[in-house]
Order: sequence, then C-alpha cells, then structure tokens
Amino acid sequence: MRFQELENKLQNHPIFTVQDIRKVAPDFYRPRLSEWQEKGYIKKLRRGYYMFADIRLTEERLFLIANRLYAPSYVSLEMALSWYGLIPESVYTVTSVTSKKTKSFATPIAHFSYRSVKPELLFGYHLHSYGEQKYKLAEVEKAVLDYLYLQPKMSDREAFAGLRFNRARFQEQADRDKLFTYAKQFANQRLHQRLDVLLDYLDS
Repeated sequence: MRFQELENKLQNHPIFTVQDIRKVAPDFYRPRLSEWQEKGYIKKLRRGYYMFADIRLTEERLFLIANRLYAPSYVSLEMALSWYGLIPESVYTVTSVTSKKTKSFATPIAHFSYRSVKPELLFGYHLHSYGEQKYKLAEVEKAVLDYLYLQPKMSDREAFAGLRFNRARFQEQADRDKLFTYAKQFANQRLHQRLDVLLDYLDS
C-alpha cells in the first residue's frame, strides 16, 4: 500500500495503530512505518501509536489523541480547568484521568500525563464532537474534584490564591448541587474538607 492511499483511508483517525491499518490493508508490511517515519510522513507517539505528520493540531485534536493514546481516560485536571477558564496560566501538558496506572508520554507533539483513580471514579465527563470523532472531557465540577483529589497540597486559601482560581467563571459554570453529589461518590473526607476551603475562598 502506498502512503497516500493509507492516508486517504485513515483520514478521520487523529491517531492510528497497526491494527487500524490492517483493517483497511490486511497484508500491510509493517517495516513501512519506519520508512515513513524517516521520510517525515508520520510521527510515532508511543510504541504502536502513530499520527500523520501533516495534521493540523488544535486543542480538541490533542484531546482526541489523549483519549486514544492511553485508554480508558478522559481529559481533566489542569488542562480541563484551563479549557473552562478557571485558571489563567497556559497548560503545556495534556492532563487526563485514567483507571489504569499513572503514566506519562513525551511525544513529538505534546506531553501527555495520566493520573490514576479507582475505576468507579471514571465518571463525570461529556462526549464532545470534533468532526466525525468524539472526545471525553471532564465536566467543570468533575475537573475541580479530580484536581482536589489528586492534589492534596491544595488544602488552604493561600494555595488557591496562588492558583488564581477565577471566581466569576466558576460561579457562571459550576453547578454546586452536582459538585456535592459527585464529591460524595469519592467517599473521601479530606476531599470534602478541601472542597469546603475552596468554596469558602471563592465566596469571600
């Protein structure tokens, strides 16, 4: 199979594997991947995962890639907080939550980080459409709780002041009833304490 033919067949795949290739070309000769890497046609993201080098990267496409690169997972934590405008700083790592072990990947296009939670905490995300694909992004409430749960140092007003949490954006977007409902599912008293401190800080 020629490269252009493969690219046409997998044009809706922001990231693909050898298994994806063999669905459209069962007799694919795997060493071609190394040849195409050397020619700059494709980029290797991690073992067995590739993307076409000429794809235009957007945040949403990076979210799609993050979901597929290490599954099951959804984008959350600092990246989601930044996406919703709750923190002002640019985030240069695509942060996600997974039920698998904590992992990170330094790739040619971005750094992808995955923090582990119990499988029963893999909830609270929306499926967003991007072209013909869908990606999983934490809801505002779940992104906040994931962050508090996985960042125990965020336990006092000074810490939240340093994060420069956007009060107005939080009040506009967050559903407090949902926030407390989701928080109960963590069954973690220290999380509830950190949440109380954050809400007290945002309301002051």
